[in-house]
Amino acid sequence: MESQERNMPFIKNLASSDRKLRTKSLESLRNFLSARQVASSLSTLDILKLWKGLFYALWMCDRPLPQQALAQDLADLIYVLPENNNKTEVVETWLRGFWATMAREWTGIDVLRLEKFLLLVRRVLGASLAWMKVREQEGEGKDGGKKRKSSGKEKKQKGKWDAKKVDAVVGVLADYPFVLEEDAQPRKLDGEEADEEEEEEKDEAEVKLTPAFVPVGLKLHVLDIWVDEAEKVGLLEDEDEEAKDIVRRITEIVDGLEKSTVSPGVRIRAKQSLLDDRLPFTNIAGSDAGSE
Repeated sequence: MESQERNMPFIKNLASSDRKLRTKSLESLRNFLSARQVASSLSTLDILKLWKGLFYALWMCDRPLPQQALAQDLADLIYVLPENNNKTEVVETWLRGFWATMAREWTGIDVLRLEKFLLLVRRVLGASLAWMKVREQEGEGKDGGKKRKSSGKEKKQKGKWDAKKVDAVVGVLADYPFVLEEDAQPRKLDGEEADEEEEEEKDEAEVKLTPAFVPVGLKLHVLDIWVDEAEKVGLLEDEDEEAKDIVRRITEIVDGLEKSTVSPGVRIRAKQSLLDDRLPFTNIAGSDAGSE
């Protein structure tokens, strides 16, 4: 798939020290991603480069309120991406690009900037879980904001979840924040094969932008917050059987991580998250954890 980089002149400006230029570039990115034909033709390398620019846009953003607003704006880009014929590939690759970027850059984040990236991870995780809900037609407009909140409440009451989106998000969580150390390795995000020299060069660039492992600090943070974010989107409601099944799938992944990880910190934090009394399977998780 041919790269769209030449059609994305705003990438470098996303990391500009000029706030107005960064804001203008982010708006250009929204318009760019909302074009169905353009978004569906983005290569993995394009998405990785976009997320690198977005990472440094937040890096350059100062003061708490602008940082909070930008973190939410970046998380909400998931709703800008078009869904072609109920296919989830574009959004799934977008999310994988985010986690690959965070895993690659995490250890280079200094203490003074860490808080805003912790917030970004929380916002993207929350948006990913909310995206799994079945979207109503009237909630798919470009203005998003109020319509998404309104339709979100209705969907929360109905307890309807999109099976394809659930598979996509759960798969991303299993491959990145909840992946075992020995399973983490550089991977092509879109499954394309390199048959020509040009493709081979692109593969090398993708490998450089794709981490060989997920830092422990990033795993610990996601283990700390995933139950909170699941509760916010209605995954922990007692009467929602679909939601219970989704939570069961996630807890099984976390349970596998807790039992097999070589990191003591990850093991302890995974066990603590499984013992959260908000989870519908706390007793099961607790008995398993206690028997270790």
